[in-house]
Amino acid sequence: MKLADLETPALVLDRSRLERNLERMRGHLQRLGVNLRPHVKTAKCIEVVRRALQGQAGGITVSTLKEAEQFFAQGINDILYAVGIAPNKLDHVAALRSRGADITIILDNVAAAQMVAARSGALGVGFPALIEIDSDGHRSGVQPGAATLIEIGRILGPALRGVMTHAGDSYNCESVDAIRAMAERERAAVVRSAAELRNAGLPCPVVSVGSTPTATYADKLDGVTEVRAGVYMFFDLVMAGLEVCTLDDIAVSVLATVIGHQPEKNWIITDAGWMALSRDRGTAKQKVDQGYGVVCDVNGCPLDDLIVADTNQEHGIVAGRQGITADISRFPIGTQLRVLPNHACATAAQHPAYRVVDGGTEVGAVWSRFSGW
Repeated sequence: MKLADLETPALVLDRSRLERNLERMRGHLQRLGVNLRPHVKTAKCIEVVRRALQGQAGGITVSTLKEAEQFFAQGINDILYAVGIAPNKLDHVAALRSRGADITIILDNVAAAQMVAARSGALGVGFPALIEIDSDGHRSGVQPGAATLIEIGRILGPALRGVMTHAGDSYNCESVDAIRAMAERERAAVVRSAAELRNAGLPCPVVSVGSTPTATYADKLDGVTEVRAGVYMFFDLVMAGLEVCTLDDIAVSVLATVIGHQPEKNWIITDAGWMALSRDRGTAKQKVDQGYGVVCDVNGCPLDDLIVADTNQEHGIVAGRQGITADISRFPIGTQLRVLPNHACATAAQHPAYRVVDGGTEVGAVWSRFSGW
């Protein structure tokens, strides 16, 4: 089968780019002497995850309990559920642990720790936990040096496995040097927190950091035991805008077909709207606004300065960047195009499978993916 045989829109995965991305991150972190715990929230596909785990200790990071269920069923049992735990999920976690899954949860407050301890006693099931540290003011976590860190640790007692953080503010950095500085800030926050727990006589075997930008540009990871990253497998336009990758590294794209034109507006209309691309506009605040995605030919090569300038539910509007006139005569009805996504996670979530190619248009495999919670 070739891409030309597919109904569109369809999600395309370039296997050669995927494997190159995996090897680059794997090698980088091996040189820094830390384990990689791949985040599988983007992939949601066992074929991709098995490749990501090659040469690794075997643990994964998930953002939903459905991911935990799916990958545990495929034989992966070392799982970090990296979203703050909610009371209505503990029975599900307990059921996974009772079946043999070594699943760890995270939390960042006294109330959650008390809830987990009480539920553990009621169910007779241990809930190993990491305390989330706020390393960048971006989202959740205990402030480094806060007295509540030790209080939470004592409530968890033997269930305490360590600390973790996510430098999500690295997505807002404006230079590579800023990302490097953020990586050190991320590292220092958890290493300090781990030392405070140990000085209080509490266990802290795990010191976990993670974001694709900081993982890519970290110069040293002294005191860190593992790195979590996920979008590095596929990359996307946001990562390219941060100089974490190039357009040639982006492994996923959406195959679309030209279904019409609006000559007076210089628009090319495709059958891939926001239901296929997602509404993510992550590049809007970057130096180069990529609209809803960069437009490529069917081989995946970017076309001039064409972007998906706007979307409706099932329609994509392709146009030149501001001030650039597109030659719509080059794109007759039926022309296939590929769109590089702003945010690989959000775009992949719109599709049930990857159509796998190896740098060309021959579909060598179809890899199923799942979605939901």
